[in-house]
Amino acid sequence: MVIIPFFTILPLSGAFIIYLVGRHSKFFTDIFANITTFVLFLLSLFILFFKPFEPLLYKVGGWLPPWGITLVIDGLTRFMLITVNFIAWTITLFSVNYMEKFTSKYKFYTLFLFMLAGMNGLLISGDIFNVFVFLEIASVASYALVAYGVEAEELEASFKYLVMSSFASLCILLGIALLYSYTSTLNIADMGVVLWEKGIVPVVIFSAVLFFLGVGLKSAIVPFHAWLPDAHPSAPAPISATLSGVLIKTLGVYLLLRIFYNLLGVNQIFLDILMFLGVLSIMVGVILAITQMDIKRLLAYHSISQIGYIILGIGLGTPLGVLGGLFHLFNHSVFKSLLFLNSGAIEYTIGTRDLSKMGGLRKNMPLTGWTSLIASLSISGIPPFNGFFSKLLIIIACMEKGYIGYAIWAIIGSILTLSSFMKVQKFAFLGKLNSLYKEVKEVPIFMRTAMVILAIICILSGGMLIPYLNNYFLLPAQKVILGGLDYKNINQSINNEK
Repeated sequence: MVIIPFFTILPLSGAFIIYLVGRHSKFFTDIFANITTFVLFLLSLFILFFKPFEPLLYKVGGWLPPWGITLVIDGLTRFMLITVNFIAWTITLFSVNYMEKFTSKYKFYTLFLFMLAGMNGLLISGDIFNVFVFLEIASVASYALVAYGVEAEELEASFKYLVMSSFASLCILLGIALLYSYTSTLNIADMGVVLWEKGIVPVVIFSAVLFFLGVGLKSAIVPFHAWLPDAHPSAPAPISATLSGVLIKTLGVYLLLRIFYNLLGVNQIFLDILMFLGVLSIMVGVILAITQMDIKRLLAYHSISQIGYIILGIGLGTPLGVLGGLFHLFNHSVFKSLLFLNSGAIEYTIGTRDLSKMGGLRKNMPLTGWTSLIASLSISGIPPFNGFFSKLLIIIACMEKGYIGYAIWAIIGSILTLSSFMKVQKFAFLGKLNSLYKEVKEVPIFMRTAMVILAIICILSGGMLIPYLNNYFLLPAQKVILGGLDYKNINQSINNEK
């Protein structure tokens, strides 16, 4: 349990070291950033297989909860840590070559590691105010990274993202303040005990509304999605992959699960709202995506659509629905990160994101073309790739609970997703090679390696890895969500140790 704080110590230390030393050596920044993210990935793997169904707790300064700050790792935290740190490692690997076209690469790695520290800190914090602190660390770093290219488009998108996200943070902070005024504690588990004893009153309901506004904006579900289609395309490709792959899930979906399932509790009315917004996000996102010719904007709208599947799954509230929602969260992190890296490889090589100006790129960029095809089939839910199995679980769960209409909309959304990505394949990789790109070559080795790793996971997690994913990865997280308010008992184990 001593290693738990290192999920924040390592990236924070790495950020400071890179900022101090990195300006003098590009080689050092690349090596050190990749070592840091890879070590974090290994730590998350170790945590994953170490007592997967038991919570791990770390007392900061030796103070027992609820008086001291507690770091908590349960099944849901393990699930999110492995997802976040795996994607972070592949993105730093991709960035070794990609970020060469930007100046001051060390500043990019510094901000990226700050953002990673914020995400990891949010995941392991057992104190709701520290959740907010780490949320802000990740958010502020992401604002700067969206504007990293300092072009007019990027600055405008970053400002819009900053305003919308700051409003979301304000809602979350006000919700925390109201709960603190009612419970007189900031420890999440202890807060749950007080709410259980004192009951739900109007001030708690109002704080729940504020939390929902905040996490809805952070996760970009419809109708809180307006900032995302500008922020994701404007950012450098590694940041687009991070924002879509893990940031909106950590700051949005994870907080929604932790606050509503484990702290406040859910009822059927709330679940009905989640399911409706999930289906609405699926359809609005995919319909808007179909009309796009900017490949990164198309991918951004698909992020909204795919988040809808996750929200639909967890909104069902059934074991199969929650399992499908969690599985799709991981799958989406993998194939959407890969798709954004593919788009970055294209822009890196030919300098455009406009699909109408591409064509025949697979002839000169075969690896980018094939990994893009794998990711396109995965996000479209085509077997035997990973997206098929998670979507299938969600659709079966809808039918099992009697929501046939929602199942049909989920299938329609998947069909429209397939048509959208067949357009991408046609305009970008198939057909006659544009004469302007006859001398185009495949992207450098580190960019190729990152894309291949993600493509392999798209294939393996669709079949061969399912038994291991289910037993060690998904079921412990599912147990935490379905356990609901049982999270309030988590402090008992640490107090019993005394």
